[in-house]
Amino acid sequence: MTSELKSLMDSVREFSNERDWDQFHSPKNLACALSVEAAELLEHFQWLSEAQSYALPLDKRNEISEEAADIFLYLLSLAEKLDFDLIAASRRKLLLNAEKYPIDKSRGTSKKYTEL
Repeated sequence: MTSELKSLMDSVREFSNERDWDQFHSPKNLACALSVEAAELLEHFQWLSEAQSYALPLDKRNEISEEAADIFLYLLSLAEKLDFDLIAASRRKLLLNAEKYPIDKSRGTSKKYTEL
């Protein structure tokens, strides 16, 4: 884990501990919170066209970045609660996805790996 990510995780833990919130941060509750925050992120894009979703004004981009940060922070907390390295898990998942989606079969298509 990078020192920057570890420092961020330490800050998240300290923030939570100072407020005595650890009692609420079970893996189930953190997973629920992740889902809620993901829905809040999605709400910013609801009803927009593809073009509009790229051409967001700065204030909307800032709001979206805050929702993305909420998601990231909850995900870090969940990884810590369940004692797994999120970076290592992400690297393993990329390798698994590379096997599921070989370039020659998946390039330029959005089909699920079971349909390739």
